[in-house]
Amino acid sequence: MEEYKVYPIGEVHMDEEGFFIDLAPSYRPALQALEGFSHINVLWWFSHCDKKELRRMLEAPKPYRQSPDVMGIFATRSPVRPNPIALSAAEVIHIDEEQARIQIAYIDAEDGSPVLDIKPYTPSLDRIENPGLPDWCRHWPRSVEDSADFNWEDEFNF
Repeated sequence: MEEYKVYPIGEVHMDEEGFFIDLAPSYRPALQALEGFSHINVLWWFSHCDKKELRRMLEAPKPYRQSPDVMGIFATRSPVRPNPIALSAAEVIHIDEEQARIQIAYIDAEDGSPVLDIKPYTPSLDRIENPGLPDWCRHWPRSVEDSADFNWEDEFNF
């Protein structure tokens, strides 16, 4: 199998002022015309879970309370994966092209997580009106906005 090299373009940072994606200065030109998109898709590396033994795990024992007893890793959003790549949709608060910094409302990454790529969220390509879901998670919220008041602690076994 071929080996591929991926290079980070920046990092996720969080502090008392919020959540940020700080890009390497050389990627500053890539921010042109991103202004106006309310959301972005952020591809980032689960660097805190990048261990050889975790990359070999292909099954997860009942990660969700209502899920099957064993799930294939591709049926989960677990950071434990063959290639620990994450995808998060994030609301854009502010873009500072001069500083190569994007302030976002939230991201489920650890501080310092490497960012691999950023793509604008476009409903014509990224939104599915009526996605099919298995019974065990069909009761989950239908959007990020509805997720804020959902009791996620009752869903997970960890």
